Amino acid sequence: MPAKDIYHETVKNALIKDGWTITHDPLVLRWGTTDVYVDLGAEQLLAAEKRGQKIAVEIKSFVGRSDVDDLEKALGQYLLYHDILVQREPDRICVPGCARRRMAGYLCRADWQIAAGQSAHQVACVR
Repeated sequence: MPAKDIYHETVKNALIKDGWTITHDPLVLRWGTTDVYVDLGAEQLLAAEKRGQKIAVEIKSFVGRSDVDDLEKALGQYLLYHDILVQREPDRICVPGCARRRMAGYLCRADWQIAAGQSAHQVACVR
């Protein structure tokens, strides 16, 4: 199992404060014969008359030598996990998470949506 990101607990605690229940730490997805580890699985139970929302959060610290390299890695992981979730757990939304303000803001911009190739990707921005 891969090591946890340095902001893992920060993002996890922010999700809990926001009313999310952590269901998997990490969320393990089967990809062919390989296990893939998404940092967190969570769900938010809404009012009784509404369906619960489920997310998979891949936490990124963006502390490498290059923000662009970090973004490329984050985007690659996000797209891989997103595609696996569409097939394995279609009711769970893949969400990139970041605790650094500058990078969280970057991921929240339209650039992330364009890079990810879709128009409505969510980002867990912990500020």
